[in-house]
Amino acid sequence: MLPRLPWLERIEQAWERRPIVWLSGVRRVGKTTLARMLPGIRYLNCDLPSVRRMLADPELFLEGLAPGTRLVLDEVHRLEAPSELLKLVADTRPDLRVLATGSSTLAATRRFRDTLTGRKAPVHLTPVLWRECRATPGLADLDRRLLHGGLPEPLLAARKDPEFFAEWTDSFYARDIQALFGIRRREGFLALLRLLLRWSGGLVDYTRLASESELSRPTVKAHVEAMAIAHAVHLLRPFHGGGSREIVSRPKCYAFDTGFVTYERGWDTLREEDRGVLWEHLVLDELRFACPDDVLHYWRDKAGHEVDFVIRRGRGRVDAVECKIDPDRLNTRPLLAFRRLHPEGENYVVVPKADPPYRIRAGGLVLTVCEPRHVPPARNAMA
Repeated sequence: MLPRLPWLERIEQAWERRPIVWLSGVRRVGKTTLARMLPGIRYLNCDLPSVRRMLADPELFLEGLAPGTRLVLDEVHRLEAPSELLKLVADTRPDLRVLATGSSTLAATRRFRDTLTGRKAPVHLTPVLWRECRATPGLADLDRRLLHGGLPEPLLAARKDPEFFAEWTDSFYARDIQALFGIRRREGFLALLRLLLRWSGGLVDYTRLASESELSRPTVKAHVEAMAIAHAVHLLRPFHGGGSREIVSRPKCYAFDTGFVTYERGWDTLREEDRGVLWEHLVLDELRFACPDDVLHYWRDKAGHEVDFVIRRGRGRVDAVECKIDPDRLNTRPLLAFRRLHPEGENYVVVPKADPPYRIRAGGLVLTVCEPRHVPPARNAMA
């Protein structure tokens, strides 16, 4: 079993600020296992009819809880009135600590948005972070993590099982997409998902996606939005503000897990040129662990210079993050183009192994070579 220590600490820190923590993440990312690792918790599975009957009268249920109870409500959106129960916890029993889980953030945004404003702290559980692999004996093999992905079951499996990925995709559509979003055209949706997996890490081209998936452009945009809400993809917006030479509107799209990317691309082994874009996915997960999404961007200009990730730090400072398997192969021209427009901030070259971090000079720039976990967190990282 994976220890998941960074996530346990994240939940405990969130409970210090709010009585309710909303733990979201894709199906089988390990939410239930993580919740059960918390010390001193009372665990309730809201998928069970007996649990739903127990919680049908929220006031009566809360009256029976001892002061300071730490309660897990797994799959809380299965309750008839989940927002009523959680609002009562926040308003009448601030001594309690509740962890509520769900496969999609849709429940949090549609059903809980108004009633729980200011009462809950969200935590988005990503696939297993590279820092977790590095700290776990037997998992610090980069190619294995890139090929198998970061969902605990395939990551820990002796071999990569195509049936797992196919079954997960069917379940994701049926339980997260069809049930929660009402999307009925299964083949069109899954064709679009497969395209996004194959093209993960690239700029979004809605017109091309519509043509390849045989869906209308508005439908493609709506489906991509649904996938983003359900955590299957992440849209990374461009950073700009230095003039007309910068890309200002087209997002990049990253799939949630490298295992699904390699499965859809048909990769059973990795060539040297395959690792770069997959490593970007792992770095993005680490950055999203440390920083709120609204400060994370990529940068690109119309001459084709591109910086993998940019972190807004405030007061005109922006950090640049370049992802490299081998730091000796860094091309500094994109960073130099970026720094001519945005001179203030730190420059990071993020690599799989660099402990402790160290600094180098290259192309007239000072660069910090480090692992993803060493990039400092940004403001509101715990918000």
